[in-house]
Amino acid sequence: MTPPVLDCQGLACPQPVLQCKQCVDTQAPAVLEVVVDNEAARENVTRYLGTRGYAVAVQAEGGAWRLTAQREGEAGADAPCGCEVLSGAQLTALEQKVCVFLPSEFVGAGDDTLGAKLMAAFLGTLPELGGELWRLVLVNGAVKMTVPGHPCFEKLAALAEAGVSILVCGTCLDFFGLLERKAVGQTTNMLDVVTSLQLASKVIRV
Repeated sequence: MTPPVLDCQGLACPQPVLQCKQCVDTQAPAVLEVVVDNEAARENVTRYLGTRGYAVAVQAEGGAWRLTAQREGEAGADAPCGCEVLSGAQLTALEQKVCVFLPSEFVGAGDDTLGAKLMAAFLGTLPELGGELWRLVLVNGAVKMTVPGHPCFEKLAALAEAGVSILVCGTCLDFFGLLERKAVGQTTNMLDVVTSLQLASKVIRV
């Protein structure tokens, strides 16, 4: 049987992942090919299919990439829907889990210098939440903090080292030209972001 081919070129996040999810959920193909034309989609689709039990080979085709996914055993048919952030172990562990949503590298509005200092203080204080601190979601300008040299980078790295999940918007990284420079956190898509906010027991928006 000819494997399904999903042409996701020109589609904005999270449409490539959603199309893959629909195909896997409805057809559970042994082999699936996906064509994407931006690095954020390439990373998100590869990661998503990996969590559904597929081994993914990536081949560059001009300005696009062809992702060929081969199901490993029966994992692809039986794995729960969702990305890595929705693994069964994490779902079971969700009791009091705080998700911090960061849409900026600054806290508040008025003066960016002050806002940057407040963000550094905020990130440095988050460990006081203890085991309830589950995840940080970084979108828009907040993704700049994942690049070495940013004043908040070391604080984010310390949180990641302590086991806090850090999701970084791939579309945002691509917009700012930072996909290759990101050094902390996991590149993600809007499906993961929305699901994280839904599953958290509490969301803090700064």
